[in-house]
Amino acid sequence: MSEEKKSLNFIEQIIEEDLANGLSKDKLRFRFPPEPNGYLHIGHAASICLNFGLGLRYNAPVNLRFDDTNPAKEEQEYVDSIKQDIEWLGFKWDKELYSSDYFQQLFDWTITLIKEGKAYVDNQSSEQMANQKGTPTEHGTNSPNRDRSIEENLDLFLKMKNGEFEEGSHVLRAKIDMKHTNMHMRDPIMYRILKKHHHRTGDNWCIYPMYDWTHGESDYLEQISHSICTLEFKSHRDLYDWYVDQVFDASKLALRPKQREFARRNLSYTVMSKRKLLQLVEEKIVSGWDDPRMPTISGLRRRGYTPNAIRKFSDTAGISKRDNVTDVALLEHCIKDDLNKTAPRVMAVLDPVKVVITNYPEDKEEFLDANYNDYADGFGSRAVPFSREIYIEKEDFREQANKKFFRLKLGKEVRLKNAYIIKAESCVKDANGEVTEIHCTYDEDSLSGSGTEASKRKVKGTLHWVSIKHAVKAEVRVYDRLFTDEAPDGHKDKDFKEFINPDSLNIIEAFVEPSLKDSKILDRFQFQRLGYFCVDTDATENNLVFNRTVPLRDSWAKMGE
Repeated sequence: MSEEKKSLNFIEQIIEEDLANGLSKDKLRFRFPPEPNGYLHIGHAASICLNFGLGLRYNAPVNLRFDDTNPAKEEQEYVDSIKQDIEWLGFKWDKELYSSDYFQQLFDWTITLIKEGKAYVDNQSSEQMANQKGTPTEHGTNSPNRDRSIEENLDLFLKMKNGEFEEGSHVLRAKIDMKHTNMHMRDPIMYRILKKHHHRTGDNWCIYPMYDWTHGESDYLEQISHSICTLEFKSHRDLYDWYVDQVFDASKLALRPKQREFARRNLSYTVMSKRKLLQLVEEKIVSGWDDPRMPTISGLRRRGYTPNAIRKFSDTAGISKRDNVTDVALLEHCIKDDLNKTAPRVMAVLDPVKVVITNYPEDKEEFLDANYNDYADGFGSRAVPFSREIYIEKEDFREQANKKFFRLKLGKEVRLKNAYIIKAESCVKDANGEVTEIHCTYDEDSLSGSGTEASKRKVKGTLHWVSIKHAVKAEVRVYDRLFTDEAPDGHKDKDFKEFINPDSLNIIEAFVEPSLKDSKILDRFQFQRLGYFCVDTDATENNLVFNRTVPLRDSWAKMGE
């Protein structure tokens, strides 16, 4: 087998086999079929990257088809957010389609099935039907309504369509086999009554097709060659094929779609159920679908994630035939790796303590040239103001410390990034013994890059800082994982919300260098020595707000060592 063949995932291998067996390459067509009942999350990103990636690999069209068959849960807001997410990830669809486009055709086909004796109306309760369904090891039993006449079924189904029955009182079922080993084949429901306003068809319909009936027929109408689904639909494949068999007509639409399945993306320390994510939103545990703690694509975007990082994550995690959990550390590694190459390095102090450089002139200020990236070309530089009083991080100073502490301590020197070497001489404390000021002296000849002997002097520690006189106040939102448990919804005896991390958001007032004053929404930066941050959508001209995307420490890289 060639190297290229080895690198194919199992879905691509299926496609290659179909091509080798006579499928014309120009017949390849894929689709991404989201239900507009919530915002897309990182699990959907795997499916987006897979389907649109296949389109790119084979130069084949990919349809975006909204599965809008349940008006009780679907909204235009979700349609708009899904389109925005796909475009933001860098993909383009060939046709924007909706399952509701096919409501009339599905209805017409259904009338034909009733006339052929392959569907019937059942007015039993859902409990009665469930009891007749049987179990995986026991046959089901026929509904007492299974042998209604074709005429009666047609009459009842038209009355369902015309709104003459209440919700839940009647359904239409396919007549297949109540003894089938696959329980999905035991006379599945095709239509239910829902007297709800539909975001596209309005009040034209009060009966809506079930997903299984809609899915394969929509694929067939669109001539989708490979219908890629998540693993829970594997047991539905028999029904998918049966439904397509009922309408297939090679003289009209020659290509018969094929359903194949891959495992959905599960992520540690995360819930992926749209129902549970909606719960977090509705109960105001988070600020909305785009809260930066949410695993939604919009939440990740707002937190500072890049399309490239999410695509890289999907590619690295790969696709599988079996359910598994991907460590969230891999996702964090992908964004760190991307931002390390692209984010300008700037200075910000999140937990400030004042430093007074006692031998620096009180009225002096200077602007020092500082590169946005010391390790790569093309980033440029900016002027950073320096003055007698600066902020450093509280944790960067100790009165006394052992030899392994290379930051500022009394009687010892450190270099200020892009600036001078300073030496701590004394400190001032408040009534509680907290250090409020550190008094230092500086070596006037030690300016970074000045070429003097003193500037080449080696000291072990380098600290970031901001000039107090020039510092810009900023609100910084330090985000951590939303859940404290690796599998928050994996406990049968506990509600997933019991594992909400009370420290998932810490809002602090920080000070940043003045170059950041003109930054724009979603601009991304590395705050040196602290992590990666981006400008939040709440930021205004007079109120800078930054979200921490990820800290600098890379737990995934350490796991791989």
